[in-house]
Amino acid sequence: MTTALPLPDVTHERVEVITGRRSGLFLVVALHSSVLGSALGGARLWTYPHWSDALGDALRLSAAMTLKNAAAGLDAGGGKAVIGLEPDTVLDGTRRRDAFLDLGDAVESLGGLYRTAEDVGSTTDDMLVVSERTAHVVGLPDAVGGSGEPAGPTSLGVYESLRATLERVTGSPDVAGRRITISGLGQVGSRLALRLSAEGAALTVTDVNLAKRHLAADLGAAWVEPGTEHLVPADVFVPAGIGGLLTDEVIDALDATAVCGPANNPLASHAGADRLAARGILYAPDFVVNAGGVIYLDSAAKHLGTRPQIFERVAGIGDTLRRIFDEATASGSTPLAAAEELAAQRLAAGSRETALT
Repeated sequence: MTTALPLPDVTHERVEVITGRRSGLFLVVALHSSVLGSALGGARLWTYPHWSDALGDALRLSAAMTLKNAAAGLDAGGGKAVIGLEPDTVLDGTRRRDAFLDLGDAVESLGGLYRTAEDVGSTTDDMLVVSERTAHVVGLPDAVGGSGEPAGPTSLGVYESLRATLERVTGSPDVAGRRITISGLGQVGSRLALRLSAEGAALTVTDVNLAKRHLAADLGAAWVEPGTEHLVPADVFVPAGIGGLLTDEVIDALDATAVCGPANNPLASHAGADRLAARGILYAPDFVVNAGGVIYLDSAAKHLGTRPQIFERVAGIGDTLRRIFDEATASGSTPLAAAEELAAQRLAAGSRETALT
């Protein structure tokens, strides 16, 4: 399930909307910006009520990737791919393979301006299928010499961001004894929950997939029904599922001191950042918090250091977030505005460099 949101303004360099010739599925490849280099962003396989919801998701996610990659200091632009499924669609193995072959053709048509990777609903094995049709794909399985699943680096970046957020609101980055609510137990959310539980956090968790309830039992965490998690008192609320969770109604009822999580576009509207600030709730910008995976994938693809060196760079997200909090305080703005300004400065510098070449 995804929250239906209005279509955003189109500020993209190129948007390809196709029906896969093999799979018959709705595909979008959205290139938002290549100012800083070849765009990088994952390929999402998800069910949407209508094709326009899939298109809107691709437009929003690709724009967020531009901000994410710029704020992370990467020489990479922003893009995203979406394979949209109609409700109740079940893919068998053949049609799934066809879908990712179709995606490979679509990525190849952009001539290297966009590189794809796994994302929500897709896997490294799916990326191996994509690689049969294009070389512009990263994050292939370890077994074939690829960099593998990026959820681990993403969760590391979220963990370090959460520590920076706790430090700002409590005076200490330690998670032991802190009340943390995680909404969404996918690849990243579940990894984060395991680490926080091991370090003594008081966890509350939920997921729309009720089969995830067993993880709560394994961790000794409290389980609440999806849609009620924001009502649980928490030091940090962690949105870790699909975007749009933080509507005005949820923000007004949110019982938390801070929000810090890996979900892309968790704010249902940009004004949500001001609404959170008005309630005294600290917001860690999503595109900073969840940049660990893309830092890892881009650095590994370009051979920019050993794996331990790349992971050290991912861990530096916490310090980036601290600087953003400091800038927001100094300028009297929200952390979201400060993070967007950081990205805008890099993009402006990149645009000037492009114009001079």
